[in-house]
Amino acid sequence: MPESTTPAMPFNPAGIELDRRQGLSLQLFQALRLRVLDGRLGSGTRLPASRDLAAALGISRNSVVRAYDQLYAEGYIEGRVGDGTYVAQLPQTQPAAKKLSTKLSTGFSTGLPTALSTKSPNTPGILSSKVIHSSALQTLEHNHLPTPPSGPPRAFRVGVPAFDLFPFDVWAKLNAAFWRKPALQQLCYGDPAGDERLRGLIAAYLRSSRGMQCSAEQIVITSGAQQAISLCAQLLVEPGAVVGIENPGYRAAGHAFAVAGARLHGVPVDEEGIDCAALANLSDCRLAYVTPSHQYPTGVVMSLARRLELLAWAERNQGWIIEDDYDGEYRYSGAPLAPLAALDREGRVLYVGTFGKVAFPALRLGYLVLPAGLVQAFARRRAVDVRHSEVSTQAVMAEFMAAGHFQRHIRRMRRAALSRRNCLLAHWPKDVDGVGSLPAVAAGLHLTVSVSSLVRERELIAKAQSVGVEVNGLSNYWLPDSHTPADQRAGLVLGFAAVPEADIQVALARLRSVWCK
Repeated sequence: MPESTTPAMPFNPAGIELDRRQGLSLQLFQALRLRVLDGRLGSGTRLPASRDLAAALGISRNSVVRAYDQLYAEGYIEGRVGDGTYVAQLPQTQPAAKKLSTKLSTGFSTGLPTALSTKSPNTPGILSSKVIHSSALQTLEHNHLPTPPSGPPRAFRVGVPAFDLFPFDVWAKLNAAFWRKPALQQLCYGDPAGDERLRGLIAAYLRSSRGMQCSAEQIVITSGAQQAISLCAQLLVEPGAVVGIENPGYRAAGHAFAVAGARLHGVPVDEEGIDCAALANLSDCRLAYVTPSHQYPTGVVMSLARRLELLAWAERNQGWIIEDDYDGEYRYSGAPLAPLAALDREGRVLYVGTFGKVAFPALRLGYLVLPAGLVQAFARRRAVDVRHSEVSTQAVMAEFMAAGHFQRHIRRMRRAALSRRNCLLAHWPKDVDGVGSLPAVAAGLHLTVSVSSLVRERELIAKAQSVGVEVNGLSNYWLPDSHTPADQRAGLVLGFAAVPEADIQVALARLRSVWCK
C-alpha cells in the first residue's frame, strides 16, 4: 500500500482516557478508531510500539496488542516489514450535499434528508397490485422466491445455526417463570417498538460487541430479520424508486423491495464487497441493501475502505443503507468487525439484526437499529400490521440476556460453528471434476465454492439430492436479468453449522460416492 505523500503528524496519546473498570483493549481500540475516522490520526501516521504505548497509558501490553489486532483485522492500520505500524491509507470522504426535508412512505415527517418516498399517508406503506411498478412485477414473476426448507436440519443446509446446542432447559425455566406470575401490564397492548427492557439489553450488547453507540430508543423489535427488511421497503421505497442490491445476494430482500414497487438493480460484488463505483453509476439510486460482515452468499467481508466509500455515497446522495448483519456473531479470528452503523456519522444506516442465527430460526425475533428520527414512523407502521410483538418471547429473551445466558451461548455457538467448519474443510472430497478449491472461511455459517459451468452445478446438486444431501446452487442467488455470463454464476453454497461433525462426515462420504465416480 503506498505511503502518504504528506508527512503525518506523530502520534500523541494525550487525551486517551480509559476507564479501568471496563475492558481496556476495547476502549483503546474504539479511541484509536475514532481518531482515524475523524482525521486526528491521518493516513501514514506511525503508531508507537505496543510496549511503548502501554507504558504511556499505564496499561498492560496485552491490552494494547489486542487493540492493535482488532485495528489490523478491520483495516485501520497496517504493518510495514522492519518499519513498525502505520495508519492505513483510507479514502477521503466527500462532503454531503445540502440536506433536504422530506417524508417517509407513511406520510410521517422524519426531519431527515432523503428523496425516496412520497406515498400517500392515507394508505401507509400498503400498495395495491395496480401501483406496483411493472418491472417489479416482472422481477417477481421470473424470479420466484423459494420456500425455505423445512423439517429437521441436515447437511449442508444454509442459514441454520447449531441450534441442537441451544439450552432449551434454561429457556423453559425462564418461560415458566414468566407465565407463573406475569406482570399485568405485560398482558396489555404493548409498545409497538417492542419490550423496553429487551431493547435496552440489545443496545448494551451492541455497544459492547459491535462498538455501536446506540440507545434503546433507537431500536424496534421485529418478527425476525425478514420483517425488518420488509418494514424498510414499506417506508423507504415508493413505486419506481431505484434500489441497489448485491448481486448475487439475498433474494428475499430483493423480493421485499420489489413488492414495494422498487426497480431492482443488481450491483456486482468483488473481493472487497459491493462495487461502490457501479452503485454510484445508478441514476436516482438512494437506497442500497448490503451484507458487509459476511456477504450473502459469497462470504466476502467488506473492507474498511469500501465501507467508508459506501457511507460517503449515502452522504453525497442523501440516501439510506440497509445493513443486514445476519450472522455477525460468527467470526473465527478476533472480535466481530464493527458494522457500518458504528461508522455512520450522518444517520444514513438502518441496521438489521436477528436472534435466529444464534438461537433458532423458529424464534422469529429480530430488531432494527434506526436513526433517531425514523423510530416513531417505523414503530407506528409496524403497529398497523401486528400492533406489537409477542410478549413472552421478548420477556424471556430479556431475562436470558440479563442473566448472562446469551453471551455464554454465543461463545458456545461460535466454538461449535468453528469445529464444524473445520470438519467440512478437512474431509471435503478432493479433485471433484469442475469444482474449485474451498475458500478460507473467516466468518459466517456457510461457504461458497466455484463450479466450472451451470450444467455441472446442476449435475452436482442432483447427485447430492439422490443421496439425501442438501446443496444449494450459487446461480439461484443472482437476479434473472444479470449480465454476468451464466457459467460465471455457477457454484455451490454449503452451510456447515446445522449438524454435528459426525453427520458432516457421513454426508461428505455420500457426496464422494456420487461425485468422484
